This record gives sequence, C-alpha cells and structure tokens, in this order.
Amino acid sequence: MNARTPSDRERAGGERTVARHGWAQALVTVLGGLLAMAVVAVLGLWAAGADGLPDGGFAPVVAATLVAAVGGTLELSGSAGDLADTQAGLTVIPLSVTLTGALVFAWGFLRPLRHRAVAGAAELAGWAARVAALWLLALIGLTLFARHTFDIPLGNDELAELGDLFGASPRIGFTTDVPLSVFVGMVWLAGVLVIALLVSRGAPLPGGLLRFQESVRPAAYAMVALLLACVVIGLVVALVVAAVKGHARETFAVILLGLPNLMWLALTIGLGATWNGRVEGPFGLPMPHVLDEVLRTPDISELNLRTLSEQDGRVWWLLVVDVVLLLAAAFVLAARSPARVRAWQHAVQMAVALALTVFMICLLGRLSAHYGLSVLGIGDLGGSLAGELFLRPRLWGAVGLAVPWGLVTGFLGALAARHVRRRGEVDAAGPG
Repeated sequence: MNARTPSDRERAGGERTVARHGWAQALVTVLGGLLAMAVVAVLGLWAAGADGLPDGGFAPVVAATLVAAVGGTLELSGSAGDLADTQAGLTVIPLSVTLTGALVFAWGFLRPLRHRAVAGAAELAGWAARVAALWLLALIGLTLFARHTFDIPLGNDELAELGDLFGASPRIGFTTDVPLSVFVGMVWLAGVLVIALLVSRGAPLPGGLLRFQESVRPAAYAMVALLLACVVIGLVVALVVAAVKGHARETFAVILLGLPNLMWLALTIGLGATWNGRVEGPFGLPMPHVLDEVLRTPDISELNLRTLSEQDGRVWWLLVVDVVLLLAAAFVLAARSPARVRAWQHAVQMAVALALTVFMICLLGRLSAHYGLSVLGIGDLGGSLAGELFLRPRLWGAVGLAVPWGLVTGFLGALAARHVRRRGEVDAAGPG
C-alpha cells in the first residue's frame, strides 16, 4: 500500500499555519538578538568601568554600543563656552557584541526552516521581511535613545579654576546619525541572514539557487568556522591570562567588547598583513601591551610580524597558529564538498573565500578616536585633555596575501580529505 502523500490543500494549510505564526517567531528572533547583544554590552561596559558614568549616562551608552555593533554611526560634539572649543570623534565596532547578535539572529532565522529540503523564494523573502520589519523598529528606537551629554573634568584644580573663569567648562555629547545608522543596520541584518543561509547545510534554498550550494556553502562554512575558532582560542588565552596574571575586570572587558577585534587582527597579521596606527595621549588599547608599545610613537607606526617580534619574539607563533587554522579550514571545506570536486578547484574556492574574509576583517577592524580642548584657538590644554588613537589596514596588501595562502592551504586540505567519505562517493564493491 502506497504511503499517503499530502494533498495540495494540506500543504497550503501548512504554509498558512507557518505564515500565521511567522510574526511571533520573528518577534522572538529580534528580541532574542537584542537581549543577547544588550547583556554582552552591559557586562562589557560594566567591566570597563562605564557603570560610573554621571547623569544616567550608562543606559544611553549601552544603546550607542548596540548601534555601533551593527555598523551605526556615532556623532560626537562638544562645547566649552564662548572662549573654548572641543573636538572629538569615535569610530569603532565592538565585534564581541556584533558576533553575539549575529549568532542569535542566524539561529532564530534558521530554526523555522529546519527539516526542509527546498523553500520558495517568496517564502524565504516573506520570512526575512517579517524579521527585518521588527528589526527596523528596534533600530529606530535604539538610535533615538543613544544620545547623552557629559561634563569633562579638567584634571586639576588650576585648570578647573581657569575653566570657571573663562566659562570654558567642557562638555561632550554623542548622538547617532539616525538615517545612516538605520540603513547600515538593515544591511547588517541582510548580511547576517544571507550568511546564515549559506553556512547552514540544512537550510533550504530556492530551487534556482541549489546549483550554487555545492561550491559556496562548504567555503562559507569553513570561513565562519575559521573566524569562530580564532575567537575561541582568544577566549581560552584571555581566561588563562586573567587567572594567572590578574586584571580580571579589564580582561573581561576585552572579552565582552573587543575579543574578535583582537583575534581577527591577529589572524591577518599572521598572514603577513600590515596595519598602520598611532596612539597618543591617555588612550589605552584593549589589546596586549606589545601593541601599545609599537603604536605609541611620534609618527605613524607599522603593525606587522616584524615590528611586533622586535618587542616580543613570541609573536611569531601567530604564523604557526595561522598555518594550522587555515589547513583545518581547508580540510573542512574539502570534506563538506562533493567528491567530484578536484583539488585545484578546492584551492581556488579557498583562495576566494579567504580573500573575502580578510577584506571583511579589514573593513570591520578599523578604529579611530580623538578628542581635544583648546582655549582661544591656541593648542590643547594639557596632555590629559587631548589624545588620538587609530588603526587601519593596508587593505589590498592584506587581501592580496590571502590569495596565495588560500591556494596553498586549499590544495593541501583537499589532499588531506581524499580519504574522507564524502557526498557523491559510492562503495567500490557495490551493494552487498
């Protein structure tokens, strides 16, 4: 007796059921992502000492951190009376918060799609649109709430008296560029959802895109696994350092706000990439002390394996770690690909995927911050009232280095995976 198959009416009823509950599932996804990001941001800012901000500034700073985590733009402004001027700027993405939100959003988006082989383009678009609509409302609320103004202490009694005399008590505030931040936040969500579909082998795709999954999905999965492995290694090292050397609160601030910033930077440096940067004034980097030593010079410094190893020879271990991680990623790529894919094709896929990954790291890992106070347009009042910090990659050099790394490790990974049973292989002996 043939098994009963669902009729068109039953299938249509099932689709209506999914659609009827789609908004509730979308709400859970968005609230879950926001809550996870907020928890990480709150704990990280608390560990960094931001809980002591005056005038109820902690909550707006948390909101600003969430906006920055999805690529939003923060605008800093200052005032110091009629005779003084303040300048400030900040560009940084707290990637620990970003990564947390991306993982939760991806899980929530994929969960209703599990156990499906194929999904129509309209169905996927409708499900993504529900998540995006609620995320849009959340983004607007965050960007409007992320604004505050603080008084800046002048550092000592003489400067404070001078500030009172000239009416130059400085204040600095921050707001968000609402239209730009909302637009970039929506692009961030779209990127997260697309990557989630590419990475998950069990997520359904429209029939017209199925032919791309064998070439794209293994590479996307391997790159996400590579990035997450870097973060896990960094987490283990940070916890060991916190246990052995102390400074637990500062270490947890780095873990909860900027661990991927540090580890993905280290990944590119291990490949041979160079970053340019400079630290001036009281700024401190949420990174190992060796980076601060290299960057705290009068001129723009180069940050790479050579300059770092001059301060600490152990930096060369980054090269060894990169070799191991890239070979492992290439092996995963080959093992998840069909058996008919040739070694040179794996090499090309790995090179393209790694180049795109390094490109993304270079875009997300940039940071800059500066502030200063001047009176009557003459200089800065004291070193404690001025500072600059920036770090930016030599983008195309880093991307160019990723290509040969990907070709070599991709080919070696394919050779290592030859004896792994993969899709498309059959037993030589045939059915027995």
